[in-house]
Amino acid sequence: MRLLNKVIIVTGSTTGIGKAIALRCVLEGARVVVHGLEHSLGQEVIRELGKDKAVLHIEDISNDGAPERLVQIAVNTFGRLDAVVNNAAMVASSNIHTTDRNFIRKILEINTISPYLMIKTALPYLTKQRGCVLNIGSVNAYSGEPNLFAYSVSKGALMTMTRNLGDTLHRENGVRVNQINPGWVLTETEMKRKKEHGLSEEWYKELPPIYAPAGRIFWPNEIAAASIYWLSDESGPVSGQVVEIEQYPGMGRNPPKDPSTIKSKK
Repeated sequence: MRLLNKVIIVTGSTTGIGKAIALRCVLEGARVVVHGLEHSLGQEVIRELGKDKAVLHIEDISNDGAPERLVQIAVNTFGRLDAVVNNAAMVASSNIHTTDRNFIRKILEINTISPYLMIKTALPYLTKQRGCVLNIGSVNAYSGEPNLFAYSVSKGALMTMTRNLGDTLHRENGVRVNQINPGWVLTETEMKRKKEHGLSEEWYKELPPIYAPAGRIFWPNEIAAASIYWLSDESGPVSGQVVEIEQYPGMGRNPPKDPSTIKSKK
C-alpha cells in the first residue's frame, strides 16, 4: 500500500502502459482517474478497478479544457489530487518527408503541450498535497528511430520540460516532477503497429538480441511497477530526473559489427 489514499490522474489509461499503471496504483492503495479515447475499454478498466476506486473520463487530451475537466473530476470525486501521470501519447510513424506542419503540430499538441497543460492546471492541488508528476517519455527522446521523427522530437521536448519544471516546481511549490523513458514495450498498440509494418502475428516471440538481449521486450506491468517508486513518498526529494527503463544502455551504445548483428554471406 505504497500509495495509500493518494488520488492520481493517469492519462491514456484505457490500454497499454497507462492501464497497467492505473491497475498498479489501485493495488497500492490509490484512487485513480482513468482517461482515454475508448469508452468501452475504459468501462472494462473501471470494472476491474472497482467503481469506488476509479472514475472514467473519455476525451481527447488535446481538446481545449480537457486538463481542467480531468482535474475537476479528480477533486470533485475524491476530494483531492496527489499526482498526475502524463502517459497519453500519439505514436505515429513519420520522417522528414512525411511530416508536414499539421502532423507535427498534432504530435506536439498531444505529446508535449497537453502534459504541460495538465501540470499547470493541477499545480494548485499538487502544491497543497506536496504531490508529484510522472511523465512517461521514451528512449526515442535522445535521437529516435528513423521512422519516428515527430514522435521522437515530442518526447525530447517532454524530457526538457521534466528537467526544467522538476527544478522550478520543486523549489517553488514543493512539487516533484520526474520522468521514465521506457524502451520497447509490448502494448496492444505496438502489436498492431508492427503487424501493419509487415511483421508476422508472432513477431515479438523471436527478436534479435541486438534489440532484446533478454529474449523479449518489456511488458506494460513492468513499466507500471517502476512508476510506483516515483509516485510514492519513497522517492523522497528526488525531482527533475529522467530514468531509462531499457535492457541495454540507452546512451553511447555501440553494438558489435560482426555476424551477431550483420548477416554473413556464408
